[in-house]
Amino acid sequence: MEKTINPKPYSINKPSVLTSKIQDYVQLVKMRLSILVVFSAAMGFLLASEGEINWGKLCLLILGGFLVTASSNGINQVVERHLDKLMTRTSGRPIPDSRMRVSEALLVSILMGVVGVLILSFGMNLLSGIFGAFALLSYVFIYTPMKRKTPFAVFAGAIPGAIPPLLGYVAVTGHLDITAYLLYAIQFIWQFPHFWSIAWVLDDDYKKAGFKMLPSAGGRDKKSAYQALIYTLALIPLGLLPVYFNVSGYISAIVITLCGVLFMMQSIQLYRECSIKAATRLMFGSFLYLPLVQIAMVYDKM
Repeated sequence: MEKTINPKPYSINKPSVLTSKIQDYVQLVKMRLSILVVFSAAMGFLLASEGEINWGKLCLLILGGFLVTASSNGINQVVERHLDKLMTRTSGRPIPDSRMRVSEALLVSILMGVVGVLILSFGMNLLSGIFGAFALLSYVFIYTPMKRKTPFAVFAGAIPGAIPPLLGYVAVTGHLDITAYLLYAIQFIWQFPHFWSIAWVLDDDYKKAGFKMLPSAGGRDKKSAYQALIYTLALIPLGLLPVYFNVSGYISAIVITLCGVLFMMQSIQLYRECSIKAATRLMFGSFLYLPLVQIAMVYDKM
């Protein structure tokens, strides 16, 4: 009788060393967040280009912007490694889980930041490099340490967080004007309901590390929901300013208004219910609002 030779057991779920290392770096740089930031910068670049797109410079902007964002995320995780261990959401990151040395993460993050700023400075212009460096340093040295001290950390984080579309615009023009300020203002105001909806959903986890992210001392209460509502309301008239200043046309004005009204309705629902479910809806609404608004502005301009 012919013997049947059983093959050696093989686990398709066991990743290789290289795959594991790549996955660790994806977590270190917060890949999805970095991509969203770069997308916003690219929208600013396209808006300034007005149809005459320099694809080489756009690629440099994407690379430089990604490296700067990845650097700030990596350094943030180095600084907060002991706090990340305390939270369920972050305890599996490579540094708190001891899959990556602190020295490795810090060295790679610093290198990414330096290279990213140099690409923005010499591939774009000096003003782009200055904005990139400011965003990196203020995020790491101002916003990060403030998170355990005061809810005003969200305001501090919104300052560098609104730079990407402005940076993309300046990468083309080399100067600031009303369009740059409007791009910055929309993204700045948008961040408050965006951050607070996330903080509402993750409030229990944030409390484990002592983070004070919601605006009210009471946490998930009417006061926090009210402040989120005020900022979503502010986005509606703010979204009409681009057409007023001839930055974009009426198509984008209609899209921006509709997005603003839907976003506001979600924040009203949060104010009424003060529930995690309503906060989750607002969070996903915020993820849709900004790219739709920016795409509409670019489409109208081109």
